[in-house]
Parts: sequence; C-alpha cells; structure tokens
Amino acid sequence: KVIWTVLVTVLGYASSLPVGDDSLCTAEELAKYKIIFTGKWSQIAFPKQYPLYRPPAQWSSLLGVTHSSDYSMWKKNEYASNGVRDFAEKGEAWVLMKEIEEAGEKIQSVHGIFSAPAISSGTGQTSTELEAHPRHPLVSFVVRIVPSPDWFVGIDSLNLCEGDHWMDEVSVDLFPYDAGTDSGFTFSSPNFATIPQDTVTEITCSSPSHPANSFYYPKLKILPPIAQVTMVRIKKSQLGLSAPFINPPAKSNEIIDSVS
Repeated sequence: KVIWTVLVTVLGYASSLPVGDDSLCTAEELAKYKIIFTGKWSQIAFPKQYPLYRPPAQWSSLLGVTHSSDYSMWKKNEYASNGVRDFAEKGEAWVLMKEIEEAGEKIQSVHGIFSAPAISSGTGQTSTELEAHPRHPLVSFVVRIVPSPDWFVGIDSLNLCEGDHWMDEVSVDLFPYDAGTDSGFTFSSPNFATIPQDTVTEITCSSPSHPANSFYYPKLKILPPIAQVTMVRIKKSQLGLSAPFINPPAKSNEIIDSVS
C-alpha cells in the first residue's frame, strides 16, 4: 500500500513537470522546408571598418540541424562548445559535426544535418533544404561572419511546429553574436583567445561599449539586421520539383551615422 502511494505521488509529480517545446507537436508526418539565408552586410548599411579586401566581407557556409529540445547547438548567455568555437573562429566544421553526430547517437535528439554554400560577398543568398520530424521540430544553425574574431549569426531552437500542423513560412531577422572565445574588437583583429572563456553574447550598437568595436554605432538605438533567414514549407505537390526561389521583401537596412 505504501509503495503504491509513493508510485502515484511520483507519477503525479512527473506529470506536472514542464515539457519541452517540441513535445506539443502532434503533426502526423515529416515536413520539408527550403531555407534561404540572405546576407545584408553592405558597406552602406554597416560603413564602419567595412572589410573591402584581405578578405572582403563575406559569409561562411551555413551549418544547421533539426533536433529535439534535448539538444542545443548554441545558446545566448551560455558557453559555446568547442565545435561552435572552431566554426565561429575559423569556419572549421569537423568538431561541430562530431558533436552533432554524438548527440544523435547517444540521446537520439538529432533528426538531420543540413548545410548551404558560402556567400562570397556581404550581400547575397544561399539556400538548401531541411527535414523536420514531429519529435524533432526545432531548427538551429550557425553562419560565420568573415572576417571576424569569433562572430556569427544563427538561430537557436526555432520550433517549426504549431500543435498539429507545420508552419508554412517563417522569416527571422538575424543580428551578430560573439562566441566568447576571442577578444578581438574589429573585423580584422588578430587571434587573441579569451581566457577564461566568456559566454555567447549578442553584439549591439553599444555593446561592447568601445569605440574601436566594428559594430559600435552610439547614435543608433539598435543595429539593423545584418542578415535574414526564411523557411518555406515544401508542399507534397512540390516534392521532386525545384522549390520556388524566395526573395524576402526588402527592408530598410541603412545606418545613418558618421563614419569613423
């Protein structure tokens, strides 16, 4: 009788525990999406110290994953993994790929990995396709800002599922992040490891609060988005056909500020 009482109590407590975002997805099938990454890093939009050569402003390849809430590629205000550090600093994906694969093998938290080609300028588009699963409806990815000490843009655990259905389309403006592993202030800063390592932080027009910082625009309230990502669900009738090219609506992305 005592054991039964304890069991009922434990089960009742377990049922009251918070659940992950992905546990509410009751969609009955897989979903495929086309993901389009658009770079908005232009000299007009971000004039301060804009890299024109050796190397010019550009974007690394995009590396992403569809997963459950048991996995995290990166999170704001938490420490970057060794894989994210290598990717943010040097664009090397091997360690990050290994981390993703190990997470998939150990706790089956990863459904699929996807990647898109690099963009050889600060503006432009790249795209690929991804597959989401009802138990793995979250999307995360990273794209390195080139050149930079350890700066990147990306998404952390965006849920593509709403109850019993998949979202048809979602667009997100992207802003720069500092991986917390290199202490350089400018796009072309030499390698200067952050010891001890700091957490991942968003770079804003006033933080880091130092005039040498390449994103320091004290006259602004917020930075304009440096990139944008759009995910469009591919309908069954479109499978096997090329997905339509998506050109996100133009938004004002210019900085009105004096050039240092």
